[in-house]
Amino acid sequence: MTDGVDERKRQTLRRFAAVGAAAPFVGGASGSGDADDNETREAIRGYVPTTPGVHFSKLRDDLKLGTGEAQYHLGRLEDDDEIESTKDADYRRYFPAGRFDDRDKAALGYLRRDTPRGIVVALLSDPERTGADLAAGLGISRPAVSTAAGDLADAGFLDRTDGYRLTEPERFLTLIVRYADSFDADAVVLADEAASLVRYEP
Repeated sequence: MTDGVDERKRQTLRRFAAVGAAAPFVGGASGSGDADDNETREAIRGYVPTTPGVHFSKLRDDLKLGTGEAQYHLGRLEDDDEIESTKDADYRRYFPAGRFDDRDKAALGYLRRDTPRGIVVALLSDPERTGADLAAGLGISRPAVSTAAGDLADAGFLDRTDGYRLTEPERFLTLIVRYADSFDADAVVLADEAASLVRYEP
């Protein structure tokens, strides 16, 4: 059983390491050191740019790493200025270094949470949706929508003066289109339909 687990871990690391080998990080894997260490860091190099804003536990679980193992390699990559992290409430989120400004990082943090992402995707698809519409569409309670909407409003991403209106829809749409596959099926559908949401008015 252990061999099976180890083999799945190795396959996962190799898959992301293949991405990491081509990732535009500053620097790269050192030729020295343990081969497994290098493979693990290459996997993180591949994973973080394709899943920016990922929090520690998800990265650890997706790459099938132990907690200490993940902390060690993330620390090494941060020390080498290849990745950077920010604290987001109870989460620590990881980004490729120098790639995103603070607003993009904040937006990605919300897009990595199910309910705020659901609200954003729904409002990008139909800006006229009400709180009741959002609750029904997301299959959650009105208070849950209100709480998530309040968080988005506090961050300056949502105006609740008259219904719900995204204040930076272009920012969210750009991030969703670029990283759709790292979110969920609804984000992928939105990304596929994004061309219809862009209106040219000369």
